[in-house]
Amino acid sequence: MIQRLSSSDLNLNLFTDLISTVSDKPALAASLVEGVPVYSAQELANNLESESRSQLLDEWAEVLLNGAGVFAITGAVSNEAIMDQATTVFQDIIAGEKAASVGGGDHFATAGNNDRIWNSLEKHALSDPANFAAYYANPWIDAAAEAWLGPRYQMTAQANLVRPGGQAQTGHRDYHLGFMSQQQAAQFPAHVHAVSATLTLQGAIAHVDMPVESGPTKLLPHSQKYELGYLAFHDQSYRDLFEDRCVQLPLKKGDLLWFNPALFHGAGANHTRDVERLVNLFQVSSAFGRPMESVDREAMLKRVEPLLPSYRGLERQALVRATAEGYAFPTNLDTNPPVGGLAPETDQDRLL
Repeated sequence: MIQRLSSSDLNLNLFTDLISTVSDKPALAASLVEGVPVYSAQELANNLESESRSQLLDEWAEVLLNGAGVFAITGAVSNEAIMDQATTVFQDIIAGEKAASVGGGDHFATAGNNDRIWNSLEKHALSDPANFAAYYANPWIDAAAEAWLGPRYQMTAQANLVRPGGQAQTGHRDYHLGFMSQQQAAQFPAHVHAVSATLTLQGAIAHVDMPVESGPTKLLPHSQKYELGYLAFHDQSYRDLFEDRCVQLPLKKGDLLWFNPALFHGAGANHTRDVERLVNLFQVSSAFGRPMESVDREAMLKRVEPLLPSYRGLERQALVRATAEGYAFPTNLDTNPPVGGLAPETDQDRLL
């Protein structure tokens, strides 16, 4: 029988039991920090190109679905110059948008010291194609997205700069149902609540060293497993429990954080005097879902495609997947018929 969810069904004791689950260290993780599995890119580099790749990706998917719901990858970018140049690109975009009085707002946080770049993916590619290519030719970004969503995912990204004194976000879940009011989300049956989180992967890459005092993402391990969570995060008692039980991981420049969008989370407050906390937030969508942002991939490809001959193997795959459309639908089958298969060729097919 189809089940409808209601806020009257919320059970704080059940939620408390779930988030009290003790995390076990997954086999390939280097450590557990505050119950969050942490993986070392340096130690696992060989796993990306060997038969053990599937073992690693399956372990990440298990962590996201049935484990803590979040994991980190340290040292995912070894070339700091790539990160520093991307930071310069983002700062220039922020300055330009401020001068033009565009951009700005933030999710789940008060306006103020937070600067947000919507669609940083496209803006990055058009502003500095060479740096964009080096930045997204990252096999760790690609592998994490593939682990949760499979291939042909759709990358979007939004940069967030929080200066000293910047306020925290409230605890929440994310896109799709996380962007609805409690009443709107309750209109969708339980099986839609269950599938929503499988359509998106949330991620972040640190552009600066981020001690806990600077406000890295607040996380509530195991909270993604609560089936009424898209209703619950609107309730003050759940928000209070989130603030009481959440954890934060310090990150170094080039570290990656990945989490199930159903995990209760929120950016922390920046209590430092001198750290401008800059992260690029990845919102990666399944090929079978609607991404959050409209991205002009044709314009991006015009800038990035001439650079592809400089990349090989997993780096080329990562760059193509981050840039080009990988799913053939929707399309006009009169003008773009399938040839030699059931679906037309995509830009990813052509470039790979």
